[in-house]
Amino acid sequence: MILYHLLAVTLAYVLDLLIGDPKSWPHPVKWMGTLIGFLDKRWNKGSNKKLLGILMTGTVLATVVLPTAATVYGAYLIHPVAGVIWEAILISTAIAQKSLKEAALEVYDPLSKDDLTEARARLSYIVGRDTDKLDEGEIVRGTVETVAENTSDGVTAPLFWGAVGGAPFAIAYRAINTCDSMVGYRNEKYRQFGWASARLDDLVNWIPSRLTALVMLLSMREKVNGFKVCWKITLRDAPKHPSPNSGWCEAATAAILGIQLGGINSYKGLISIRAKMGERLVNIQSFHIQKSITLMQRTAFTFLLLLWLGGITVAFAFSWI
Repeated sequence: MILYHLLAVTLAYVLDLLIGDPKSWPHPVKWMGTLIGFLDKRWNKGSNKKLLGILMTGTVLATVVLPTAATVYGAYLIHPVAGVIWEAILISTAIAQKSLKEAALEVYDPLSKDDLTEARARLSYIVGRDTDKLDEGEIVRGTVETVAENTSDGVTAPLFWGAVGGAPFAIAYRAINTCDSMVGYRNEKYRQFGWASARLDDLVNWIPSRLTALVMLLSMREKVNGFKVCWKITLRDAPKHPSPNSGWCEAATAAILGIQLGGINSYKGLISIRAKMGERLVNIQSFHIQKSITLMQRTAFTFLLLLWLGGITVAFAFSWI
């Protein structure tokens, strides 16, 4: 079965590269967001917010995973080819490589024309921080950090879970990640209600984030630092991030490009100081956005190859046993 999953993941990877997520098309993540928002308004109240948050996360997972599993099972009953194709279509909705590239380039294009006002506006679409007063370097930093973090969240992690358990696992991952992005905050409103979503997201991203950081270092030949130095910087700086997982890809990206990420961010006027990632060997400039996109693309392709290598090894081991 794992070989079917690998075929589906590969086809999903290609579908995302070719089609992406057209804005006019219906998308499961939008439906998930609508459901999460609905439950948030009705359940995020009272004295049992933590329990209700657990119930909310479970409800979302059941609502999206059970129909996914049922339709995938039905497709495989028709024919294995039908099963692989249907799984690929579903998994492709959990991958966001093309849309992430397009979002980053939408910031890069006005920035390359010295249109800081438009670049700030475009950046505000993909980050939660205040962007209206950022200079060029800070705009680039915000974009590169977004590409780095989402290389795992939006590309390699769904590929990983899709290879492990097919479309049901990939869709479950995307549902968990969407819950976390909407309610997994440590503020007064969501500290209790979003606890389950945040902890579950930490769990499902633990392995993919670390594998992705390693694959980043392996896939990018044009490093400012050598592999050993990059790995040392990654190990040193990744734990500094408030998230147990996000720091890995950010630290690896900073080490590879020879730039420094992290610093002072503002969220609705409130200052947040993030630990510095990497060492500033070169000044961060607009072309680093393009380099971060290249790094994402090479990482995704190499990650897919390694999934095949691992999957074939596992399949051979089970057949031998």
